Amino acid sequence: MARGAPTPAIICAVAASLYGLGKRPLLIAFCAAAAASCEPQPETAPIAPPPGDQAVLRPVTYGELPGWADDRHAEAVPALLRSCARFRTLPTDRVLGPGVASGTIADVLPVCSAATALADGDHNAARRFFERWFHPYQVTNNETAEGLFTGYYEIELRGARAATDTYQVPVYRKPRDQVAVDLGDFDPALAGRSLIGRVEDGRLKPYYPRRAIQQGALDGRDLELVWLDDPLVAFMLHVQGSGRVRLADGRTTRIGYAGSNGHAYRSIGRELIRRGALAPHEASWQGIRQWMERNPDAAAELLAVNRRYIFFEEITGDGPIGAQGVALTAGRSLAVDTRYVPLGLPMWLDTLQPGDTEAPLQRLVVAQDTGAAITGPVRGDFFWGTGDAALEYAGRMKHRGRYYLLLPRRLADRLAAN
Repeated sequence: MARGAPTPAIICAVAASLYGLGKRPLLIAFCAAAAASCEPQPETAPIAPPPGDQAVLRPVTYGELPGWADDRHAEAVPALLRSCARFRTLPTDRVLGPGVASGTIADVLPVCSAATALADGDHNAARRFFERWFHPYQVTNNETAEGLFTGYYEIELRGARAATDTYQVPVYRKPRDQVAVDLGDFDPALAGRSLIGRVEDGRLKPYYPRRAIQQGALDGRDLELVWLDDPLVAFMLHVQGSGRVRLADGRTTRIGYAGSNGHAYRSIGRELIRRGALAPHEASWQGIRQWMERNPDAAAELLAVNRRYIFFEEITGDGPIGAQGVALTAGRSLAVDTRYVPLGLPMWLDTLQPGDTEAPLQRLVVAQDTGAAITGPVRGDFFWGTGDAALEYAGRMKHRGRYYLLLPRRLADRLAAN
């Protein structure tokens, strides 16, 4: 450490006090020790994995993947091609992710070239392609194979370009006075960690929490992107991170995540359970809405419990956009914890269909997104698509399951040799 630079303990304490954010690189077979000097505050994932969590890769055969032969493999190819388009924009020596040993973009580019030759809708050819170009590995947390799998979707909303008696809930662009601090500039050991704040009287302060924004902290700055008609639906937009807005003039626009205020996420459903206002089985979006309708004067206060606030931007073209920077594919994109699983690679998912069912949900997906609640070596969030039909599935999906990472053969062969 350079003389005069802040120690990790000092900077970590500052990070905790200012709601520190960020991610850090890690290895696929990795057991991280938590920083002893502070408790990190995450933006999309904890700064470091919990002590004891360790992603382990166990090589398997395609015959061991439950339901592999029954999938419609060609449906996953468009998602893979979108990830490939992203890979082609990156330096060939960039690592695929902190969890894939020495794998780099160069390891996946031959796969991407071969994928472009696949014929649309030919499931047998697609299955043979994946079997030829990838090797499957089961991902476990130490020796625990099962983890939690949930679902998410892109919400549809009603909005307008200007405020009216009907549309009174603003959706804000990212404020221009936000300051992002890369803690790695102060200590290389903190590379990848960052803070979000604002400068007041020459000092860095936490950015405004949700309550202050609800009370008008951003008024008069011309940051309003659209105006919505329902505060709870607007809150759901913040949780989902993207949405499609049907405007009052008949047009539609898609908006997506542009940044946050840097505060940690807190569940309002869990808060109502803690207060005894709702039983655990009642804390669905429907249950929360009914409570807010019964307690309109307390609604704003409840939403303010979650200090985290999301800022948006308009998206042109396909969407929504996942953490890899590519449009998600309904039924074929998966959100993962990037401390253990790299974005852009295919995975085999083995869990159950949403609801009270034993019907299997076994299909080829591509890791293309992350989420604040998606933490752990075996944890996934399945993207169902857009609108109420997708919500019907996403809202009922909460099952145990397993998944398998498909590594490019070039990388798999190198790992086997080592």
